[in-house]
Amino acid sequence: MEKTLEFPDLLRLIDERSTAFRAVVAAAPRLDAAVPSCPGWTLFDLVKHLGGGDRFWAAIVGAGPADAPPAEAVAARAALEVPQEREALLAWLDASTQLLLGALRAAGPESGCWTWWPASQSPQTAGGTARHRVQETAVHTYDAQLAGGVPEPLPLEPALDGVEEFLFTVCAAPSAWPHKPTAFDFHAAEGRSWRLTVDGDGARVTRIPAPTAATGEDSDAAGAAVHGTASELVLYLYDRIQADSLHVDGDAGLLDLLRAWEPEEK
Repeated sequence: MEKTLEFPDLLRLIDERSTAFRAVVAAAPRLDAAVPSCPGWTLFDLVKHLGGGDRFWAAIVGAGPADAPPAEAVAARAALEVPQEREALLAWLDASTQLLLGALRAAGPESGCWTWWPASQSPQTAGGTARHRVQETAVHTYDAQLAGGVPEPLPLEPALDGVEEFLFTVCAAPSAWPHKPTAFDFHAAEGRSWRLTVDGDGARVTRIPAPTAATGEDSDAAGAAVHGTASELVLYLYDRIQADSLHVDGDAGLLDLLRAWEPEEK
């Protein structure tokens, strides 16, 4: 079974996706262009959000284990001011990413820190934070591209890791599923698959063998099975594309229940 990306790979991907994001911003005709996937936001707002997030998480990782984010980090994010001029804004954004990468390197992957997902399958560590920041940066790069009218699929490496990261962090929870027990399978065209099982004990994720022409689908186990490229699956999970952009076997209506579900514990 495939292994999770190693910590140095996560840091490299944060850097790569941040560089790609800055390139989109640098080439954009206007910083006040609307971001269709983030209603009400401009490209400038998206830059402020991503850079502010890098600085916020750098402070969280640097603070070590905690029951809440540092008050100073919360206050700094609330009062965040960023340069208005493009060149200075890009320099600020680059500096923000370097602050995050520096904090992650100094902490190491096993160092504990506050996260908003204490009851999920993702660890409350610098490594877990790095894995999630890869996805936030990758998806927001797509958002920035969309603002310019030329969105591109997520690169394969972060996309393949992103399906599992989302399921582990956002979907897995001990809160009881309020509907009939079922399972959701997610099949990446690149050959990886995951099952999200939901019942009275909550939601949990496992890696499963990818379906083959010989084995077919285990339709009795999964109420709905979603097929697409890894990029498409991540963009669907982050609500950037709709289910009708993918191939769905089984009861597609279950996906609406899953999207509407808000577990009491994460």
